[in-house]
Order: sequence, then structure tokens, then C-alpha cells
Amino acid sequence: MERIWLDVPFEEKDEAKAAGARWDVAAKCWYAPRAGMAGLERWTAAEPLPDLLPGEDRALGAGLFVDMVPSTCWFTNVRSCVTPRDWERIRRMVTARAGQRCETCGAPEDRSRRRWLEVHERWTYDEPNQVQRLGRLICLCTDCHTATHYGLAGLRGRAGAARSHLQKVMGLSASDVSILIEVATETYYRRSSHPWELDLSMLTDTGVTVTPPPSAEERPGVAREGLYRASRKRW
Repeated sequence: MERIWLDVPFEEKDEAKAAGARWDVAAKCWYAPRAGMAGLERWTAAEPLPDLLPGEDRALGAGLFVDMVPSTCWFTNVRSCVTPRDWERIRRMVTARAGQRCETCGAPEDRSRRRWLEVHERWTYDEPNQVQRLGRLICLCTDCHTATHYGLAGLRGRAGAARSHLQKVMGLSASDVSILIEVATETYYRRSSHPWELDLSMLTDTGVTVTPPPSAEERPGVAREGLYRASRKRW
């Protein structure tokens, strides 16, 4: 019997389950066990997104590396600019096309190790025009995602784990990882010196509704820049 798929945001999973929704372990998606369940109609799945989004470059940012988002771009990630249901559509497409495995280390989800599969954005930065454009969506495991956002890992006291994972996956020495982090940090500070215009046309061209983020001055991330700088000495 063909599944009746549902777009259930993570925050609404308990409500959907109480209404009769079931979880497909293989597909990592909720579904209605039978047709005509009125309590589940609100989560009826929209048309799936294409495996390749308009203008997406799936070779962009190949492999694992430190990818620090400028402070003037904080809180402008895709998840904060789309509805929870659209985010679920995006998450399902990205993890499915990756074969339910991390695209950098190849690890699958492992609940016992609290290792999940997460969606990460790869950006391009047009520095002369100050435009931050979404160029790719990639499936990362929790460990690779933490290492990629090394600055955030430092704020959360996970810098050591992030360093170890970078060494393991990239096959680098401790000193090489330090150089990589230093280069990424300098790039971060240069890009954080001015605001950026956000370009999410890769999503809007598929019909996903995007809510404009707050201006750089209104984002709480800018106010936290002092904390970010203070944490740098621990990296």
C-alpha cells in the first residue's frame, strides 16, 4: 500500500503521533496509516522538492572544513527564513538524496550515540557586492556539523571534540588543523566587518516561501560578537 506521507515539523511530532501518524524508519518521515484521517490533514505532504534545486552546485564546498558564518549573517539561516513545514520538506529531500548518510564522513544516524543527520547550508560570498548567496544544501552528521561550525563549537565548550573530528575525517595533524582554523577565523573577521544581503533564490525558484530575515543591526548574533571574540583564545 502506498504511503500517505506527511510534512510534520519536529516541534509538532508529538501532536501528529497523538492524532494517529506513524514514523517510517527507513524513509525518516511521518505518514498516515490510512486515508481519510481528518486529524492528519493539516500535515498532508506538499509536492516533493527536486533533488537538484535551481542553481544548486552540489560540488560546492566538498568535504569537511571549517565554515564560520560571519556575525553579520547570524540568524539568517534557511531554517529561520522558511515555515516549519517547508523546512521539513527540505530536510527530507536533502537526507534522502544523500542516502541517509553524512556527505562528508559517510556515517549514518545513530541514536545511541546521539548522532543525527542534519541539513547544512553552503554559502558563496560576493564580497564586492556584499551578497551572501545560498549555493548548496548538504547532509551532515552531528559530529561533522559541529566541526564545520567550529566557532559555535567553541562557544559551547566543544572545541576539543570538533578539533579531534577534523583531524580524524580530514587526515590532518594537530598543527595542520590549527592552521586551517586560523585561516578560517581570519576570513570570518574580514567578512564580519560589514552587513550582507541574503540571496535565497535557490529556494524561492522552487516555490518555497521565504520570510526576509531581520536586518543585521536587529539580529541578536551581532550583540554576541563580543562573546565570540572572547572565546577565540580557547581555540
